[in-house]
Amino acid sequence: MKKDKSDNRKPLRRWVPVVALGLMSAFLLLRFPESQKSFNETLQSYTMEMLTVFPAVLVLMGLLTVFISKEFISRHLGEGSGLRGFAVSLFLGTLPTGPLYMAFPLAAVFQRKGARTANLVIFLSSWACIKLPQELVELRFLGSLFMLTRLSLTVVAVVAMGLIIERLTAGADRDSL
Repeated sequence: MKKDKSDNRKPLRRWVPVVALGLMSAFLLLRFPESQKSFNETLQSYTMEMLTVFPAVLVLMGLLTVFISKEFISRHLGEGSGLRGFAVSLFLGTLPTGPLYMAFPLAAVFQRKGARTANLVIFLSSWACIKLPQELVELRFLGSLFMLTRLSLTVVAVVAMGLIIERLTAGADRDSL
């Protein structure tokens, strides 16, 4: 069977954002050399954070891949999960307190095991903006009315965003998302 030329370009296309970011960083560092020290410190800080956190994410991904079956994910987060799937996605996203980049590999595992696109978006969005410790801080310093109002509006927005993105990507190949 003859391989299509576009199949050879697909892995290269994934590197376009990385190369673009590198070129943009180089341009900005040449244009503003006084910010090089700050750039290097930030780069070193994030690199150290990635080196310390990412191995744990890889272990967690491996455990999820091995111990959580495709049927389980499909039943609780798949196409037929409905409101229960939204609730599970919200719950899973609110528990962690780690950085958002940790959620993407987990979402990829969920996607490979059959999770619905809306539930993936809800999971990622709730990880980004709904955290249990954050809610407690809001309750303590801003009061229950503020916390409940913001939480309610955020949940509605996250679910709506998940449904909209699912509808927009309905015709796309799941592997390309």
